[in-house]
Amino acid sequence: METLNTVKLEQAAGVATITLNRPEKRNAISFDLIDDLLRALDHVAKSEAIVAIVTGAGKAFCSGMDLENLKALIGRSPHQNLEDSQTMVSLFRALYEFPKVTIAAVNGPAIAGGTGLALLCDFTLAVPEAKFGYTEARIGFVPAIVSTFLLRQVGEKQARDLLLTGRLFSAEEAARMGLINEVVPPEKLMTKARELAALLMENSPSSLRATKKLLNDHARGEIDAQIDAAVRENAAIRSTADFREGISSFLEKRKPVWSGK
Repeated sequence: METLNTVKLEQAAGVATITLNRPEKRNAISFDLIDDLLRALDHVAKSEAIVAIVTGAGKAFCSGMDLENLKALIGRSPHQNLEDSQTMVSLFRALYEFPKVTIAAVNGPAIAGGTGLALLCDFTLAVPEAKFGYTEARIGFVPAIVSTFLLRQVGEKQARDLLLTGRLFSAEEAARMGLINEVVPPEKLMTKARELAALLMENSPSSLRATKKLLNDHARGEIDAQIDAAVRENAAIRSTADFREGISSFLEKRKPVWSGK
C-alpha cells in the first residue's frame, strides 16, 4: 500500500488500527486526511482483518474541519460546493457501511465532523475528557449529512437539541443518550478496545460480515434519499452571507454578526 501522510495503519492478529495522525492540528479533517482515511479503510476492507479500531494521535480524536480547508470554502463555486459535500458523504458512508466491525476509541475531543466519525462506528468507547458537538450552526453551516445518521441513533427531540443548539456535550451525556457504549479511563482505552475486538473475534467472521450487510442493506434506501437532500442543503448554505460571516468570524476569533441572509 502507498504511504499515508495523515493516517497511520497497523494490523496484527485480525485487528487493524487506524490512527488519525495530525496531532499538531488536533487531527483536523483536511482533504488529504479524507483521502488517506478512505484509502486506509479500503485497504482494511480487502485485508484479513476482522475488526478495525479508529483512534487519534495526541490529545484529540478529531477537532473538525481544518482551518486551511475552512478558509478555502469561501468563494467556491456551486459545483465545487456540491463536490465537497459529496466528498464528506463518501467518508461518512464508507465508515457507516464498512463491511468489517468498527470500534472508535475516542481519546479526546471529537467535534463537528469528528463527532460524525466517532459515532458512525459500530462501537464507540470514549475517555471521560472527550467532548462531542454538532457545532455546524454556530459557524453558519448546516449539519445536513450528520443529521441523517444522528436521527437513526437517538430520538428526534434529542437530535433537535444537539443540532439546533450546536452545544458541546460530555462523554457521560453521550453515553446516557446511547451515542457511545462506554466511558473508559484514558490509560485503559486501547486495552478496552482490543478486549472488545477479541470478544467480537470469538464470533464467526462470516456471521459478522453477513450481519453488517443485513444492517447496511436495511438502512440503505432511507439513507440514500436523505443524503441526496442533505448534500443539496449542505451546498446551498455555502452561498449565503451568514455562511461567509460564520467562517470569517471563526477564523478571526470574534463573535459573528448574523444578517439572516
